[in-house]
Amino acid sequence: MSLRVLNPNAEVLNKSAALNMNINAAKGLQDVLKTNLGPKGTIKMLVGGAGDIKLTKDGNTLLKDMQIQNPTAIMIARTAVAQDDISGDGTTSTVIFIGELMKQAERCIDEGMHPRVVVDGFEIAKKATLEFLEKFKTPVVMGDGPDREMLKMVARTTLRTKLYESLADQLTDIVVNAVLCVNKPEEAIDLFMVEIMHMRHKFDVDTRLVEGLVLDHGSRHPDMKRRAENCFFYSNAEQREAMVVAERRSVDERVRKIIALKNKVCEGTEDNFVIINQKGIDPPSLDLLARAGIVALRRAKRRNMERLVMACGGEAVNSVEDLTPDCLGWAGLVYEHVLGEEKYTFVENVKHPNSCTILIKGPNDHTIAQIKDAVRDGLRAVKNTIEDEAGAGAFEVAARQYLVNDVKKTVKGSWPGIISGLGSQDVIISLTGEHDNGNVVGLIYTEPVIASQLLLVDEVIV
Repeated sequence: MSLRVLNPNAEVLNKSAALNMNINAAKGLQDVLKTNLGPKGTIKMLVGGAGDIKLTKDGNTLLKDMQIQNPTAIMIARTAVAQDDISGDGTTSTVIFIGELMKQAERCIDEGMHPRVVVDGFEIAKKATLEFLEKFKTPVVMGDGPDREMLKMVARTTLRTKLYESLADQLTDIVVNAVLCVNKPEEAIDLFMVEIMHMRHKFDVDTRLVEGLVLDHGSRHPDMKRRAENCFFYSNAEQREAMVVAERRSVDERVRKIIALKNKVCEGTEDNFVIINQKGIDPPSLDLLARAGIVALRRAKRRNMERLVMACGGEAVNSVEDLTPDCLGWAGLVYEHVLGEEKYTFVENVKHPNSCTILIKGPNDHTIAQIKDAVRDGLRAVKNTIEDEAGAGAFEVAARQYLVNDVKKTVKGSWPGIISGLGSQDVIISLTGEHDNGNVVGLIYTEPVIASQLLLVDEVIV
């Protein structure tokens, strides 16, 4: 006799009750998200405990923000979020697909079919679908000049599922150009080099691509220029230590060396000089720099310092002793934009735009959040197309036709699956017959996917 000791407060679901719980959880989550799918999908309103409101149709956002209690639904949500982390899209489709598999499996199980038989059918269909995908996908030849039209079609397909048509078409060019901007031959595409900034300003159609940087701070001296053209860039990563009177002379000497370099490269021209420091710049030094006509920005983020070097050229130096004209980068235009109490510095017309910024604008936070979600998915879709050198639009319907018209005819068994349920007499008889004929055969078990795992659960202990 077997003995099980459980917490007296534990809830135990056995066999059919556990299976029904899993199936109902998958169907329930599918019913929540299925109305969001596609360009004509609806939008969900999420209201937080503090009264904050979020409007979205992005499956990834919904699954992360919804308070899901059912353990099966939580597992499905994590699977869908993992799909989004890898490919950047397909969260809603994953939930709907799992729910539909469970719904169709329920019909077969109600007719007396063992869940293992259904799972084997899933495995056959999965293998056949992956083989069909290799034949169905459309090659995208990158070469020296990427096929922009193909990339635009990929981006447009992704964006139109989350935004209205005219805005999606406008963002299509922005997304494709942003990915191609940071794309380097023989290197993996680093989407972290595409900065996504937002300004609660004007309308969503004013969103644009800046082939350069947008810094979320401005100059710290009232006499410094607010707009400068043909700028040499000096990036300084040196950390300013605590200032004392004895160090004043040393600091002034450093500032004079920077001013001397500015005079050397800009004298006799209309060029300007900009310094961006990762740490602080004290007020006396700012005053000296302003008198020399130098625009100085302090406390820049480390990520922006790295992107600045990639966009403008030059290099970040840690000491004024290393200052030479070769250390300087260059940008055609630097200007400051003030929005309320916020200051933004735009660095544009750079020589080597290997880093860029997508500046999202919108009249409210809801619009900005929707555009951010859509742009993120569009960037990942274009990146995947370039790296995989393949696309496969409208794949689902074609795969269904292939499975029904071709694969189903070749599968032996009571359902599009093989008969291998536990304790199935037919399997034992077939194996015995094969061995009598001199053929060594056996049963092969494969690792099931999430829907298959849920079907094989026969007990839930909470």
